Amino acid sequence: MAAPGAFDAVDAPSMEGLRACVHCGICLPQCPTYRVLGEEMDSPRGRVYLMRAAAEGRVGLTPTLARHLDLCLGCRGCETACPSGVPFGQLLEATRAQLTRKHVRAPETDHATARWALETFPYPARLAPLLWGLKVYQASGAQALVRGFGLLAPFRKLKAMESLLPAVPAGAPLPEFLPARGQPRGRAGLLTGCVQRLFYADVNARTARLLSAAGWDVMMPRAQGCCGALHLHAGRLDEFRRLARELVGSFPADLDLIVTNAAGCGSALKEYGHWLAEEAAQRFADKARDISEVLVDAELPLGELRLTVAYHDACHLAHGQKVRVQPRALLGRIPGLTLVDIKDSELCCGSAGIYNLTEPAMAEELGRMKIARIRESGARILTAGNPGCLLQIARHAREAGLELEVVHPVDLLARALRES
Repeated sequence: MAAPGAFDAVDAPSMEGLRACVHCGICLPQCPTYRVLGEEMDSPRGRVYLMRAAAEGRVGLTPTLARHLDLCLGCRGCETACPSGVPFGQLLEATRAQLTRKHVRAPETDHATARWALETFPYPARLAPLLWGLKVYQASGAQALVRGFGLLAPFRKLKAMESLLPAVPAGAPLPEFLPARGQPRGRAGLLTGCVQRLFYADVNARTARLLSAAGWDVMMPRAQGCCGALHLHAGRLDEFRRLARELVGSFPADLDLIVTNAAGCGSALKEYGHWLAEEAAQRFADKARDISEVLVDAELPLGELRLTVAYHDACHLAHGQKVRVQPRALLGRIPGLTLVDIKDSELCCGSAGIYNLTEPAMAEELGRMKIARIRESGARILTAGNPGCLLQIARHAREAGLELEVVHPVDLLARALRES
């Protein structure tokens, strides 16, 4: 349906969704940027007001409007709080697509870093030299020197990027097929991801082994690429749809499940049907599961781990996929493991895809807030089901002097499986 105001008809945000907001304000305490800034137009209610005003022709698509939307992390915490069911994430992404197509930009936003990330992370051939350079940077001692002497302190954006780097793993490539142990329950495709494949290849390997132990034949096509989540969140829908179609085509059509271990990827996969409006995409989306949703139904022999672990809800797992119970239930089955929740567990840590690269000031404030809550818990191990969260929390724990092991739930489950 054609939009009456500032929006084009193609990919316009839903008027029904915009009108669902009754401006009650229940979402305000759940919004990270509103908590930090206290500004109405940097709250979900304010942003919906701006989007509706644009849709109705009361305001234009201006750099000021774009800036309020750029500051949004897209965490979707407001969706969890909203009693009216406003689909804020889809409204935001559709409006960003309108801004992108009309070349409306806020000068305060770091578009250069965003463009570099979106044109680098999804492409293994472009990531390979970066990975090699990072290995040299770390192995040579240059990283220790740079961090020890604070050499990047004058360069805030570069420092933000460098401070997120974990130790680059040297693992072997995954096989394309890993058979089930015992009688197969079915065939599962494993999405290996972009950042996950680069920095957490060991998490992918452990995910595959856990699926195998749970009775699944695991398919990991080498031809698979990026899921397009970063492009979706940035409003670059044409690129998102191209990447999504390529990903769907890279997996056998007769798989029973498509499994992810990255919350942002999983949330995007489950919305393929909405954004692509194609039968193959909808079938793919219907098969998408977070690893915790699959393993919670399995009987894994888990050995004792005497650990106290804090759990952080990754936004696109808790708010985007409504997956909260399964990770906690799985970790709770490990004998000896004490799981503690942290206050504001569902408040964004500031990672939000590439947000901590393009908006370092806000991301750093949210990172410090998250570390303060983790410190209060007394836990010295933190687990979260998203690579961006792991990078962000590890960075801020290190900078705050908090001794904290930051791991994926899969790491703990694999450790317990070995101990059995």
